[in-house]
Parts: sequence; structure tokens; C-alpha cells
Amino acid sequence: MTDSNNNILEKLDGLEARYEEVGTLITDPSVIADQQRYVKLTKEYKDLGDIMNARKRYVECLNAIAEAKDILANESDPDMKEMAREELSANEALQPQLEEEIKIALVPKDPEDAKNVQMEIRAGTGGDEAALFAGDLFSMYKKFCDSKGWNLSVTSVSEGAVGGYKEIDFAVSGDNVYGVLKYESGVHRVQRVPATETQGRMHTSAATVAVLPEADKFEVNINEGDIKWDTFRSSGAGGQNVNKVESGVRLRYPWKNPNTGEVEEILIECTETRDQPKNKERALSRLYTYIYDHEHQKYLDDISSRRKSLVSTGDRSAKIRTYNFPQGRVTDHRIGYTTHDLQGFLGGNIQDMIDHLTVAENAEKLKENEL
Repeated sequence: MTDSNNNILEKLDGLEARYEEVGTLITDPSVIADQQRYVKLTKEYKDLGDIMNARKRYVECLNAIAEAKDILANESDPDMKEMAREELSANEALQPQLEEEIKIALVPKDPEDAKNVQMEIRAGTGGDEAALFAGDLFSMYKKFCDSKGWNLSVTSVSEGAVGGYKEIDFAVSGDNVYGVLKYESGVHRVQRVPATETQGRMHTSAATVAVLPEADKFEVNINEGDIKWDTFRSSGAGGQNVNKVESGVRLRYPWKNPNTGEVEEILIECTETRDQPKNKERALSRLYTYIYDHEHQKYLDDISSRRKSLVSTGDRSAKIRTYNFPQGRVTDHRIGYTTHDLQGFLGGNIQDMIDHLTVAENAEKLKENEL
């Protein structure tokens, strides 16, 4: 058995004891009573269970290779030797696949990956054309979320003068949402002849996308008694309900900024639905997320200063992708990956790009962990 095999098995043997320990803990009544700890441990148990299954398949594969080699060395029956050759060939092809699967499973998972997200799209340089592009990006994410069976709900909108959005905020909930969408944070650039251009000249515009993991309530301490609520009448397109019912809500909350130490007033408005309680609930969710994002910024800065990954740093000022209409291509600058299906991409077919980004990040993590 090679050093590489030993190295992988040693890592897995170390996890086996932890798997058994967690299996015992999640049956302990005192652990079950602590809901937060119980949820965390059951997730760890499932993740470790997947690794243990991979370990079992890997050991079976190594044993099958050793057995086949033994038959080829010591058996004289030609039929037995032919069977052993086939067995050896199949398992030698399987071995590197299983090793790769195990290495990826051993990469420490980002605990944020399983969370829902709050997303923001802001039109950047380019005036009306940037707002139209922000609208295109929102449509792209909406179609992608629909294809994944995720729920997308808009929390606030400022429309552009000729269409699209100056800015739009929305929440996405579903399975492993942040783990998939985190790669979208940054500046998205578009190169095309705008509908607003009479001379047929190509313009370059930009929009900024931010993807924030939704805060769990237990992670952020908010004294809800300190929140001041106002209601107001919604304005804008909306038919007869508008200006008659006070469904819009506004919250004000005094918050001590961890970076400056000063108390600031956070102001959040929500006019998304005609149902005031729902608007209150959504405004409160945005307050938790806002504070979570700011209070964790120092923690994130600390991680990114030590972290070499360029793929999902979440740097909102970094130009990450160009959408070039004349050439019908989309290029991601972090990994140098290009697709020539621009229309399909804007139609929500972004999974292939995300898969390439995930592979690139996992490769960097493997290097860091020296697996």
C-alpha cells in the first residue's frame, strides 16, 4: 500500500472515533434538549456518515486490488487469471475516483453554505443601461432559483427610468443556497449596444451583486423591545390598495457599530406585500441580516487575510465576470472560464459556471489542507 493510501486511511481512521462519539451524543437526552447543539451534531453525524461510507468503499477497492494481484502472481488457472485481470483493471480505475471523492469530503465545509441568502443587485456605472443590465441579472437569478425549486421573494425595489432596476433586494430560501450562490458576489460587467443608443455604439456598463448569508436568530442579539415601528401607505404601481391601507412598515433600531463603537440608528422599510404583519416579519429578517453582515465583517476580513482563495472571497468591488453580447460569451475572470451560450446563461443556465467555480475552490482548499 502506498504512502498516499496510508495518508488517506489515517485521516479517515481518526474520524471514525468521532463518528462513533457523535452517534452516541445525539441519543443523549440532554443533547436532544439543547436544540441548537442537537441540530449541529446531527448534521455532523450525517456528513461523517457519508465519509465513512466512502471509506468502506475505498478499503474494499484496495482489498480487491491486493487480492487480484495475489491471484495473478500465484494462480495457474487461465480463467481465474482473466477474471483477476478484469477485477484489477476495474478497481485500479475506481481507486483515484474514490480518493478524489474522499479528499473533497475531507475539505472543511463552510458552515455558512447551508444558509438561505439575502441578495442585492445595484446598477453601477452606465446610467439607464446599467439599470437594464441589473434587471437582466435579476431575471437570470430568478430563473435559476426556479429551476432549483428555491423560493425567491423581493424585499425592496427601486426601478430604473427606462426599465430594469437601480437596485433590488431579494431573499432566496432552499437547500444549500449560500453554498451555491456565494460565487456571484462582485462586479458584473456587460458590453453591448444599448437599446437606448441611437448611434449603434457599444457601451460597457456594470452592476454589483452582493450575496449575504441569512443570519440565524441565535447568532445576533437584538433587543426587539428597542425597535421603533411606524406604518405608512405604500406608493407606486399597485392598483386600488395603494394609498388606502397602511401596509408599509418602517423600523428604527439603535445599534452599536462594532467597528466604530458608536451607536447608529438603522432604518429599514418594507413595502413588499399588502399584508402588514408579513412586511414586519421581512423587515425584521433584514435587520438581523444587516447586523449579522456588519458584525461578522471583522471575522470575514480576518479569514480573507489568511485565505488564498480568489474564488469566493465575496469582495464586492472585484470585477468577477463579463457578459459580451457581440461575441455571445460570458467570461468569469477568477478562473478564466468562458461559455459561448450567453442567452442560455442569462436564461438561468448558470449551474455549469458554478460547478467550475466550486471545483476551482475545492482544488485550492485541497492544496491548503495538503491532502
